[in-house]
Amino acid sequence: MSLNKNALIRYKTIDHCLQNRFRKWTLEDLIDVCSEALYEYEGVHKGVSRRTLQMDIQFMRSDKLGYNAPIIVLEKKYYSYEDPAYSITNIPLTQQDLLTLQDVVAILRQFKGFNHFQEVDDMVSRLQHKVYIGQGRRKPVIDFEKNEHLIGLQHIGPLYEAITAQQVLKIHYHSFKSRHPRLFVFHPHLLKEYRNRWYVLGLEEDREQPVILPLDRIQTIESWPVAFQQHEAVDTSWFKDLVGVTRNSGQREPVRFRVDPVHAPYVRTKPIHPSQIMEERLADGSCIFCIQVIPNLELERELLGFGGGLEVLTPLRLRGRIKASLERAVGRYSGEVTSGR
Repeated sequence: MSLNKNALIRYKTIDHCLQNRFRKWTLEDLIDVCSEALYEYEGVHKGVSRRTLQMDIQFMRSDKLGYNAPIIVLEKKYYSYEDPAYSITNIPLTQQDLLTLQDVVAILRQFKGFNHFQEVDDMVSRLQHKVYIGQGRRKPVIDFEKNEHLIGLQHIGPLYEAITAQQVLKIHYHSFKSRHPRLFVFHPHLLKEYRNRWYVLGLEEDREQPVILPLDRIQTIESWPVAFQQHEAVDTSWFKDLVGVTRNSGQREPVRFRVDPVHAPYVRTKPIHPSQIMEERLADGSCIFCIQVIPNLELERELLGFGGGLEVLTPLRLRGRIKASLERAVGRYSGEVTSGR
């Protein structure tokens, strides 16, 4: 049931009045107090009508919101709670409420595995205690992809705080491609997760083009006292034309590929990129798809994942790279196994 803010303000005001046992409350008194509350909180000049307040009391007495408020009328004139300890803010959770919260806790627990923020971790623990106390646990019914042993997850909290505070950082970073780590000043703008691996997008000091850093290659982070550098293009739209996170210097272009009948339903129901369209269904059941992206390594890995079930048609340079990768793979399997078991 949908409630507007004004109604909730009236319910809370009535509840506050009826908890005050040192005063007798007539209907006119409640009307005046509710009208004042609406003016104070919402700037509503029009007072509350008698009919509206009577309906509010009737609604609070009902179980439509689970209130079942014990509102009584004394001396045919004064409104009060029959139970002096009652308040609509003290309503116990229903069994259905507890079941729903158990599902919410189970979902939050799986995100907790990433250990993003200590505050969320503590909140989930408190919520779990409140919900599960005296209740039988149910088996989880949702299981998210996660890896609690990923390297670099400890950096998510500090990076998040730096982004929200627009704090420049000095980062000790060691790329897979370099022998030695290096220090540089970084202006963080956005955290990004792809395939259960975390990245941070931002600007390196004295460089115009944004860069993206995998968190598992960051060794240390510390604040750096320089002005934060903004960049209008560094937001979620940075990834719009990508499969994955790596943005090359190339331009977006159509990538067309044929998928065999076995794999076509999977590609159709789980598009490789949001721009994906099916151009043609062939007589043998295979399909030709097209996506509009900037080719990168992640795209190649995605396409190679289908093995012989997918053939890149265009662009020709991407087709050539996929072909070369498959030929290398065939070469590795053409000889005898020389080591390992």
